[in-house]
Amino acid sequence: MIKILNQIGKYFLMLKEVFNKPTKWVVMKPLIFKEMDDLIVGSMAIVAFISFFIGGVVAIQTALNLTNPLIPKSLIAFATRQSVILEFSPTFISIIMAGRAGSYITSSIGTMRVTEQIDALEVMGVNSLNYLVFPKIIALLLYPFVISVSIFLGIIGGWLAGVYGGFISSDEFITGIQSGFIPFHIAYAFIKTFLFGFVLATIPSFHGFYMKGGALEVGKASTTSFVWCCVVIILIDYLLTQILLS
Repeated sequence: MIKILNQIGKYFLMLKEVFNKPTKWVVMKPLIFKEMDDLIVGSMAIVAFISFFIGGVVAIQTALNLTNPLIPKSLIAFATRQSVILEFSPTFISIIMAGRAGSYITSSIGTMRVTEQIDALEVMGVNSLNYLVFPKIIALLLYPFVISVSIFLGIIGGWLAGVYGGFISSDEFITGIQSGFIPFHIAYAFIKTFLFGFVLATIPSFHGFYMKGGALEVGKASTTSFVWCCVVIILIDYLLTQILLS
C-alpha cells in the first residue's frame, strides 16, 4: 500500500515537472506533429475496424433478444446508439488504446531510458519530462476526434447489421436512433474522452520514464502501464457516471 501511495505521489510530481521549463516552440512543434501522427492517425485503422463491428454486434444481439412482438423494433437502434455513445466508444476504445498507444509510449520512453538518451537530454539542460511527455498530452487532446469517428462508425455498423441482417427496416432504425435522444450524452462521452486521453498520455509515460533495468524491464513496464491505464480508466468511468448521469 505504501509503495502504491509513493508511486501516486511520484506521478503527480512528474505532472508538475512536465509543465515546468518548457522546451522552445521551434523544437516542440515537430515533436507534437510526430506524436499526432503516431498516436492519433496511426490508431484510426484499428479504432475504425473495432467500432464498426462492435456496433453491428450490439445491434444483432439486441435484435435476437427482442422476442416479445409488442416491443417495437426501433428499440434495436435505440440500444445500439446508447451503448455506443455512453460506453463502447469512450471506454472500450480507450482500453484498446491503452494497449496500442500506451504500450508504444512506455516502450519508446523506456528504451530511451535504457539507452541513456534521457540522461543525455538532462546533461544538455533540457527538461526531459517536458520534452518527452508534453507533446503526447497535446497530441491526445485530439483523442475526442477519434472517439467521434468511433461513435459514427459504430452506429453505421449497427445500421448495416440490422438492416441487411433482416432484423429491422432502415426507416425503423432511423426512428430508433432519433427517439429519446439526449444531447448531453454526447458531452458526457467527450468529457470522459478528454480525461481518458490525459491518462493515456501520462501513465504510460510515467512507467517508461521511471523504469529501471534493461530491455526485459521495458516489456514489463509496458504491461504494468497497460494494467494501470485500464484500472484508472474504469475508476474515472465509474466516478463520472455517478457524478454526471445519476
